[in-house]
Amino acid sequence: MRLRIDVSYEGYGFHGWASQPGLRTVQGELEEVLTTIIRQPVVLTVAGRTDAGVHALGQCAHFDVDPERFAALGGRSGHDPAMSLRRRANAMLVRRCAGIRGYSDVIIRHVRETSSEFDARFSALWRAYTYRIADRVELWDPRQRDVLWCEEELDIAAMNRAAEALLGEHDFLAYCKPRPGASTIRTLYELHFSRDEAGVITGYARADAFCHSQVRTMMGTLIRVGNGKREESWPGQRLRQRCRDGEVVVAPAHPLTLAAVGYPDPARYGEQARIARQFRGADGEPCSSCE
Repeated sequence: MRLRIDVSYEGYGFHGWASQPGLRTVQGELEEVLTTIIRQPVVLTVAGRTDAGVHALGQCAHFDVDPERFAALGGRSGHDPAMSLRRRANAMLVRRCAGIRGYSDVIIRHVRETSSEFDARFSALWRAYTYRIADRVELWDPRQRDVLWCEEELDIAAMNRAAEALLGEHDFLAYCKPRPGASTIRTLYELHFSRDEAGVITGYARADAFCHSQVRTMMGTLIRVGNGKREESWPGQRLRQRCRDGEVVVAPAHPLTLAAVGYPDPARYGEQARIARQFRGADGEPCSSCE
């Protein structure tokens, strides 16, 4: 049977999502805990592989488990095995997290049985990220570590106008770190900035998927527009150049959060996964997709 888990984490203490020998990663922590509880090897497939220092509020992953082992988690009293798995996993994650008692930097929010056709990565319709910025000293707060501090006040109206050139389906080669044989074509549904009541800026980006480092590069580029160092036309020019060169501006990782992942109705899980697995590329050239 297949289980879906929804996860939140603070990225500072991890070397990204993906398992790496000798390094603490989100995938490594979760797989070790789940394997211990279920007593069978667990391998997670995730919606989006976040980089080191990047956080997640709405990360999603799936794994397959033997039905009898899963049912046994409910015990003789017949408790909900999904609830039991979540409770036991979170208790172990709290004990494993060093530094602060009664706290963990990764937590499982939900566990649920799902269709065998569900794929956390390929069934996803879209991913959404947020990026927080404090552009006045009065807004700087050491307790809010997921915020970029800027000395110059940013013109978010100019940033929003400049962002319009990036919306739609494009080759985002100038905005990402390409992987060999992987497509850099993505469809960007939303990209905009707003201020909350306190004045902190939140950038919001939503796309069918993002290439490696794409969101941070878009944010870094648009910040240059907001502080007046570049013209509003510059982000669009960079897009059309389709060249990752010395002009690239990559914003820091710590204000970036994977906010949510969107999925279709369960009846369309398999169809969407098949569509997403198809090779995409410029001029019809086949190439594989990346996160």
